[in-house]
Amino acid sequence: MESVLNGFDGLQALPRLGGMARPDGVAIVSERFWAFAGVDGTLREGAMPDPRERLRKVPLVRGLVRLGLSLSPLFRRGGVAKPRERLLLAVAVATPLLFAFLPHRLSLISGLALTLGLIVWLLRGRTLALHGAEHRAIAAAEERRLAETWRGEARPTRFAARCGTNFAALVFPVAVVLQRVWPFAPTVYASAAVVILSLALTMELWLAVEGSTRRFARAFLLPGLGLQRLTTREPRLEETRVALRAVQSVLSRELST
Repeated sequence: MESVLNGFDGLQALPRLGGMARPDGVAIVSERFWAFAGVDGTLREGAMPDPRERLRKVPLVRGLVRLGLSLSPLFRRGGVAKPRERLLLAVAVATPLLFAFLPHRLSLISGLALTLGLIVWLLRGRTLALHGAEHRAIAAAEERRLAETWRGEARPTRFAARCGTNFAALVFPVAVVLQRVWPFAPTVYASAAVVILSLALTMELWLAVEGSTRRFARAFLLPGLGLQRLTTREPRLEETRVALRAVQSVLSRELST
């Protein structure tokens, strides 16, 4: 493993990586592949969906496509989540549509309670430490310090600007504002439109912030980075190595094709 990681460190360019922490392991994804390394030593691998190129260029649609791709390993059969977990996540995603029929204040409270409950469920067990390990492993790839991190000689940051926590910190206020200014009567269809448009607008904002070097733009990431102090913990070396095994799997397949 260490020799393979050392080889990656010597390369000038590596594919861009993302990830997702679970209570029992870490998923790492690239544009074409994903891998899930379990704390029990198991490794699951798969290919990412390949949406049509033109969908990646349409404003609003491209953000939803990117969001769907990031969740693909979680929802697809044979992926990261077990069948019961996939069902629970689907129910959690669909439930906010019913909040359209509640008074605004009650709808807001219910939405916040559901979001917090989902976050607590997703971050149960060892997820917090493995979340930090996921960020550290990706940062090690970007800094070309994979082998050093495997040996424990380097400890890249456990915080990440591209973390989904940053997206979650942005999408809630966007949804609240959009719901306040929405001109149509509350129906299931209108509620679904608000949810989808909120996600799409937030993704556009997130993409713009990621591509900007201005300090003002980066300020939009501060709430999410602050929230990561709660959603990550300092990982142990063994937990970091779990994430690095997933990184190694994805990079090996990316660079062999």
